[in-house]
Amino acid sequence: MLGQLIPCGGGDSIPLLGRKLLIGRRSSCDIKLDFPNVSSHHCELEHKDGYWYIRDLGSSNGIKVNGERCSDSPLTPGDEISIAKHAFRIEYDVDASAAAAPERESTFARSLMEKAGLEVHRPEKSRMPDASGKQTSRKQSRRVASEDDFIMDWLADE
Repeated sequence: MLGQLIPCGGGDSIPLLGRKLLIGRRSSCDIKLDFPNVSSHHCELEHKDGYWYIRDLGSSNGIKVNGERCSDSPLTPGDEISIAKHAFRIEYDVDASAAAAPERESTFARSLMEKAGLEVHRPEKSRMPDASGKQTSRKQSRRVASEDDFIMDWLADE
């Protein structure tokens, strides 16, 4: 056994028996959570380099690690994982040969617009002249296609 998930509200612990585990509502998942707010293939746990990692698989209700929503994160023993609204504490022994604990991305490392996929992070910002002719930086953004865009394209084709 490589560790266990302990339900925070009480109940039987879930043993982590493989190095890569699929968590979801489907019976084909390694860990089946039979709740309507859990996606069919919600997230994945992977044990590598002595540590567990969690990755969201595009679920509707997301995952949180220690109360912060994320798409993927390293896990250290004792971390609280929320899958949809179902909380678990992960317990495992770190391999003695493992490297230093992996770092989590800082909460403020990316803007909310970037986290939402509405802004594209580019290391080099485009340079635009301002009113005085001086070069200034401008973030490049991308707009999410909407139903209005689809309708306008359809009307333009006629």
